[in-house]
Amino acid sequence: MRSSPDHIPIFAEAPLKPVMGGACNGCGVCCLLEPCPLGVVLSGHRQGACRALRWDADALIYRCGAITAPREVLAQRLPHWLHWAVPLLAGVLGVAALRWVAAGQGCDCDAELLPDAEP
Repeated sequence: MRSSPDHIPIFAEAPLKPVMGGACNGCGVCCLLEPCPLGVVLSGHRQGACRALRWDADALIYRCGAITAPREVLAQRLPHWLHWAVPLLAGVLGVAALRWVAAGQGCDCDAELLPDAEP
C-alpha cells in the first residue's frame, strides 16, 4: 500500500482521530502524514510517514519511538561508526522528545479522514 497526502496506511485497530485541539489518543494520523521537526531529523525526510513512529500492538495505539524506544530509533538512524553513542544519547532523546513533539499538548492535525473505498 502506498502512502501519500491523499492515502495513508493505518491499522484498523487504531483509535479514531480526535478533533483538533482534543487530547492525543495515539491515532497516529499526524505522524503518518508527515514527520514533526524532530521526526524530520530522525526520518531523514520531510514528507510521508515518520520513521520513528511505532505501533503498540498491546495498547492498540501509535507511539513516538523517540520517546518510547529511543535506543532503537537512534540505532536505526545513526551511522554504524556512531553506534557507541546510542546509550549516551538515548536518555537525552527520550526526555527531550517529550517537549520537541509536544506530547500531551493536544491534537494539532487538521486532516479529515475518509475510509478506503471497498474494492
